[in-house]
Amino acid sequence: MSRLQALIFDVDGTLADTEELHRQAFNEAFAQEGLDWCWSPALYTELLSISGGKERIRAFWLKMQPGLRALDALALESSIARLHELKTAAYERRIQQGALQLRPGVQALIEAAPAAGLRLAIATTTSPVNIAALLRQTLGPDWHLRFAVIEDASSAPLKKPHPQVYRQTLARLGLPASACLAFEDSVNGLRAARGAGLATLITPTAFTARHDFSGALRVLASLEGLTPALLRDWHHASLTCCTTTAP
Repeated sequence: MSRLQALIFDVDGTLADTEELHRQAFNEAFAQEGLDWCWSPALYTELLSISGGKERIRAFWLKMQPGLRALDALALESSIARLHELKTAAYERRIQQGALQLRPGVQALIEAAPAAGLRLAIATTTSPVNIAALLRQTLGPDWHLRFAVIEDASSAPLKKPHPQVYRQTLARLGLPASACLAFEDSVNGLRAARGAGLATLITPTAFTARHDFSGALRVLASLEGLTPALLRDWHHASLTCCTTTAP
């Protein structure tokens, strides 16, 4: 039976409640390009079923203009890339202005884990720029030194719910899934982690609260109060009996 050896974190929604800032940044990018699009919280909640910022823009654009011809494909991809660049810049500005903090319990757990012999990793399909903007602001300029492995959209192009990013993280850690716990906030993240065989803790946000988290080890309001010892107890229990979901 594997002993818990590593904690693997998603970023957006899990380490910080980022989605509202992402939504605002998308709308700023649309306005800069002269588009009359405005993603409301309700619409953005629907769009979050699609992993990846460029993928969301593409899906929305094709919904708005279903008649786009194949000949327009190159121009469409160029426009999507431009919008995503503007959106990323707008998001980074908001982060630099101190608009976000880590979710409750995240920093304490990140700091406590190494002393308890637990390695830390990131498995996300967001962009490296977004990750660095958030964690440099919240954990300091040496934030990357805290994580043994960082897998992101640059190395794992298949978006969640595909398990690619988790499989690659496990391979680089050199650990079996049974020796790790994943932390997620969405159903796509849960499916990706479970697809790689990982027991998964969920901390939903307002944007993901209605997702179906069947199969999660625990569903918690936040990571506040969690300790490595408690996580080891839950992990051990997950290997000896069926998984459970806590309210």
